[in-house]
Amino acid sequence: MSLLVDEKTHVDPAAQIGGDHRIPDESRASRTRSFDVEAIPVPTGREEEWRFTPVDRLGNVFADAPTDVQDGVEAADYQLEAPEGVTSGTLAPGQAPRGTVLVPEDRGAVVASKNTEQALHVRIAPEAELSDPVRLKVHGQGAGRRSNAHYVVEAGAHSTALVILDHTGSADHTGNLEVLVGDGATLTVVSLQRWDDDAVHLGQHEALVGRDASYKHIAVSLGGGIVRVNSNVRYGGPGGDATLLGVYFADAGQHLEHRSFVDHNAPRCTSLVT
Repeated sequence: MSLLVDEKTHVDPAAQIGGDHRIPDESRASRTRSFDVEAIPVPTGREEEWRFTPVDRLGNVFADAPTDVQDGVEAADYQLEAPEGVTSGTLAPGQAPRGTVLVPEDRGAVVASKNTEQALHVRIAPEAELSDPVRLKVHGQGAGRRSNAHYVVEAGAHSTALVILDHTGSADHTGNLEVLVGDGATLTVVSLQRWDDDAVHLGQHEALVGRDASYKHIAVSLGGGIVRVNSNVRYGGPGGDATLLGVYFADAGQHLEHRSFVDHNAPRCTSLVT
């Protein structure tokens, strides 16, 4: 059984009048997933999964382009705050566990994957019980500047942790989040979108929940001109539990969109999407 919940704040009246004349995919889970940019073309807005999104304003984040660097300063700045029990490093494309859970399923995710040379890898030690959250602060350095990112969060078996991603400033940002929840672990991920009003943010967040593990993903979008976050979950063993929560507050001219999908691919797994 698969569960899909789409949350949106913007509907293009012209798209409603014209209707969607495509033949939809038989299954959401069968959507094309690939690391090849050519396999996932730029959407037109007539696709079912893009019909609420103003794709005509997303040309920069759909482009197969590297992160913008000006005078040695990248388009986004990243600061990691990690308590004891957490280690960090980087992963090149094809270096596990990068790419073992998240395979891009939309244009923003595939160009982010290709154009991120080194993914941030955050590891929470097995059986660690973190008293303080792990914080990753992402700050855009300027409107219209393209940034690409990929983060891998790995929670060891029977660990307990809270990870907070906090997006501020302005950029045209594509960011992938890949989450591995070890057997018996309890992990909460909070993604805060507090961008300036001229920022653009596309994100694919993909989690694999281990045997008897618990995963909670909370998406909070308060800022940004266009923000679109996909939160997806699969299970790596029986008994897993996933909770996907989201909230946004949009002003005039903003498009804030959360999309969630849970694939119940293992026995005795539960989920809640709100």
